[in-house]
Amino acid sequence: MTIEPFVCADDIRSAFSAAMSEMYRKEVPAYGELLSLVADVNSATLDNEPSLRNRLERSDSLDRISEERHGAIRLGTADELSMMRRVFAVMGMYPVGYYDLSTAGVPVHSTAFRPIADASLKRNPFRVFTSLLRLDLLADEALREEARSTLAVRDIFTPAARRLVETAERDGGLGEADAALFVAEVLETFRWHDRALVDVELYHRLHDAHRLVADVVSFNGPHINHLTPRTLDIDAVQAGMPGRGIAPKAFVEGPPTRKCPILLRQTSFKALEESISFRGSDGLWTSGSHTARFGEVEQRGIALTPKGRALYDHVLEKARKSVRPTPDGANAGAYLEALAESFSEFPDDWNAIRAQKLGYFSYSLAKPGKDMPREAVAARDIEALVTTGVLEFDPIVYEDFLPVSAAGIFRSNLGDDDAQRFVESPNLKLFEEQLGTTVIDGFEHYARIEQASIEACLSALALQVTA
Repeated sequence: MTIEPFVCADDIRSAFSAAMSEMYRKEVPAYGELLSLVADVNSATLDNEPSLRNRLERSDSLDRISEERHGAIRLGTADELSMMRRVFAVMGMYPVGYYDLSTAGVPVHSTAFRPIADASLKRNPFRVFTSLLRLDLLADEALREEARSTLAVRDIFTPAARRLVETAERDGGLGEADAALFVAEVLETFRWHDRALVDVELYHRLHDAHRLVADVVSFNGPHINHLTPRTLDIDAVQAGMPGRGIAPKAFVEGPPTRKCPILLRQTSFKALEESISFRGSDGLWTSGSHTARFGEVEQRGIALTPKGRALYDHVLEKARKSVRPTPDGANAGAYLEALAESFSEFPDDWNAIRAQKLGYFSYSLAKPGKDMPREAVAARDIEALVTTGVLEFDPIVYEDFLPVSAAGIFRSNLGDDDAQRFVESPNLKLFEEQLGTTVIDGFEHYARIEQASIEACLSALALQVTA
């Protein structure tokens, strides 16, 4: 009897990411145009910046750029979140980080499902920012109960998807045929539904509370609300969108333009107004519209240490206290000026960032021919080894998200200025209970990657010293 080998989780994730991108390209044609623009910008950036190309090649990051995507979904119940965790586990994706978006006026808390091993990230770094609706934050108690009742009757997963997850958990993986079926069945969860689950009257009451609440509660599935390629020059993409017939948001979210990119910068095109239908009490369907899905693009920089993140948060808040950006972008120019001025406090040099322990770096041995400082090797003196050119260092890419930036994207696309405001209400314990596991601490994860690279270098150098 021949036992069919399991398909690698990285391969299942890659197949799902490709299928998701193809589906979204068909559902949202402007996404295809955005991919074309990003490809052109990335190619031009690499041609113009040989040092960037060399750094990406040295860290084995170049090939992943063109295929890199992140998506975002919003779930309605704890059961949906727990099941989604099991689905993503089949694809080698795990919850990293906790994000409380109530701090920015959005009634959800979230995590990001993504691969965590270096080899898996290089194979395919697909991420899905996954939010769970916080109905407890709605002021209208009757509306909360109606929303709960509506969500309780839907099942966002197909029976086959549930069966295949159980098979993977029981057997330890999926064979080729089951893996292909798994991708097709799970894709249905993310597909657009143009028929609402609620009547038009309830939809408008949910919408008046917060547009995102209406988006989560009103449909049979969560539908992917954006899919995001990665660019090497987000300012060029922002400037190039109008020429491609795409209307960008007023400004790029996150830190300002820098020589040494940090964390994450994001921009998007305006959310689409899409035709939907509502079933009336007479059983007939009537036409309406809904705005939720949009296109987004990101530029990723270095992951920051707790010290670096504290400085980032400080200078960002300083800028936002000076000029609070409006969702319509009316004061975008003034805000960007305040942002640039505030961020002058954050070093814009890789070695300065490293020396001040503001960011995480991966260390590697320089090319042969360097004199071996035996005392520095024996003392494990990383600074001396860097200074003498024995060790090189490259920034570790920030693989995660920024709640203020995510909320800024939401607000600029959904225009929810008049919706209910929410009191800051982080609740990691509750979220992990709903998730069914703990979330991975991002700082600890990046620190382990950096330390592992140091240990590998020191071990190799010790062998050279004793040879």
